Amino acid sequence: MGNPLLLVWWRLLAWDDDGRRTSRPPPPEVAVPHAEASAPVFLVLRRMRAPLIVLIVVFAVSVLGLTLVPGEDAAGRPWRMGFFDAFYFMSYTATTIGFGEIPYPFTPAQRMWAMASIYLSVIGWAYAIGSLLALLQDRAFRAALALQHVTRKVSRLGEPFLLVAGYGRAGELLGHALDRLGRRFVVLDHANERIDDLELDSFHADIPALAGDARDPGHLAVMGLGSPSCEAVVALTDDDEANLAVVMAAALLRPELPVIARATSAAMAERMRAFGSPTVVDPFDSYGDHLCLASRAPATYRLLTWLEGGPGAELPALGHPPREGRWVVCGYGRLGRSLAADLRAEGLAVTVVDPGPGRADEDADDDLVVGDGVDPDVLARAGVRTAVGFVAGTDNDTTNLSLVAAARRANPGLFVSARQNRPASAPLFAAMAVDTLLVPTEVVAREVYAQLATPLLWRFLREMPRQGDAWAAELVERLTALCGRHLEGLWTLPLTPRAAPALGSWLAGGDARLGDLLRNPDDRDRQLHALVLLVVRDGQATLTPGADFLLAPGDELLLTGWAAARRALTTTLTVDSVREYVVSGNRVPAGWLWRRLSRDTRAPEPAAGRRRG
Repeated sequence: MGNPLLLVWWRLLAWDDDGRRTSRPPPPEVAVPHAEASAPVFLVLRRMRAPLIVLIVVFAVSVLGLTLVPGEDAAGRPWRMGFFDAFYFMSYTATTIGFGEIPYPFTPAQRMWAMASIYLSVIGWAYAIGSLLALLQDRAFRAALALQHVTRKVSRLGEPFLLVAGYGRAGELLGHALDRLGRRFVVLDHANERIDDLELDSFHADIPALAGDARDPGHLAVMGLGSPSCEAVVALTDDDEANLAVVMAAALLRPELPVIARATSAAMAERMRAFGSPTVVDPFDSYGDHLCLASRAPATYRLLTWLEGGPGAELPALGHPPREGRWVVCGYGRLGRSLAADLRAEGLAVTVVDPGPGRADEDADDDLVVGDGVDPDVLARAGVRTAVGFVAGTDNDTTNLSLVAAARRANPGLFVSARQNRPASAPLFAAMAVDTLLVPTEVVAREVYAQLATPLLWRFLREMPRQGDAWAAELVERLTALCGRHLEGLWTLPLTPRAAPALGSWLAGGDARLGDLLRNPDDRDRQLHALVLLVVRDGQATLTPGADFLLAPGDELLLTGWAAARRALTTTLTVDSVREYVVSGNRVPAGWLWRRLSRDTRAPEPAAGRRRG
């Protein structure tokens, strides 16, 4: 909402989707650390107290001395300087202006005192300036100043925004994706380096960011947890306990807020779900689901990853993970356990290779080989030569690259999947050209983006696998014919009086067809470059409805297409004459003058009829 007038109007009034005014319930109070926010003032008063006292004493002694030292007037008579003249002299002398000796030339005694006063004032100023520079470099003062600055910026945010806790790789990817959509967000992260990098990054909007502890409810309050403009909380730190603390704080202080949190174990996910109903993203579990989906329905997996990539994402290559045969999984940590369970659930045989027998022995049914997977003998015992798939899933990139090289040397025809842990290793994994690559941070960022970008995209992605692989392959062909190999924009369109005021009577007529809505306002014989992916009516979803689909008031549509198509569709939704043209082909005058002229033009027709009668 970039228009300030609309922003003020939105603050004063609020409407529901049916265009009725509603009252906005006040959010619950969230404790804001006022003491921390006002800490810069107290730090300045405390650190500068001594220098200021020294300056005042020097000034007072100098003024008093000038009034006591004897002088002479212009006639040579004894004369003593008054307090006002002494104060005036010290004011322009201490500030290095120097108007000279007033009102009479000084005596030697007065000049001696003036010189002593000048040196004392220089020492006092040097002490004060040094203390001030030291204060500016003080880490506590800079942190307090940053906290106060961020508090003001967040409190002034009038637009809806997201609170993102954690600005690692996942947070950075999510932030750029949200920025491309024009969504506002604030960031809280414990690392000063990440906050500095964010401030140097090229975002379209100013991003309030604070180096603080996400487990501290006070810092969450500073970042807008209690603000009525905060529309969701995202916990993406690399510490599950910190993410759990964010979920707890949001559930207890703002229970109505949606929360999305990252977790890397099922136990932690259950602990989070004990607090309300947060959406928990487990990258290892998601990757296992995706790998099984790619094996079962490759076109569906291809479409899913393309849409999760967001606008501008390139169509990924169609993979073909083996549907039958035995897989070898190296590393039986969180990823290995989750992946082995998913593959076995698909009916595939799995052999686990792990150097730590203590972890793998817990499951007596595991087909287990204990040893270092890089060792050719260990791989031979695991049966890599006869396997169809191989997973290098340890938490060490060097080990994973070595495992991939060793497995390919033993069986060049293997379908290889690998886990990349550090962003710096990306060129090495790209050069290795593995068949599927797991980057946990990217999995988290894509999944969170799909849930936050448009409300209906996540619903579409959940419903899509049920349509079958052939349906997904056909939809990919339709999208590439419409947009090319790079995904265009995705947006949601509610057919409400507020969002589509020109469609009210047309929708109420019961014959509003989707194909007519997507006609081009400039030439109704041409269709807009847009495709409706989903229509939700009364909670029921219809995927990729056809041109004859009958629309109804209150329907919610998920569309993808060109930006020009979105602008043209907005015109149809808001201008009655444009809607009339695209629906019926009749061109109706839009302006008052043209409507008057049209009535004047049609007026003579009845008169002609009477003459004929």
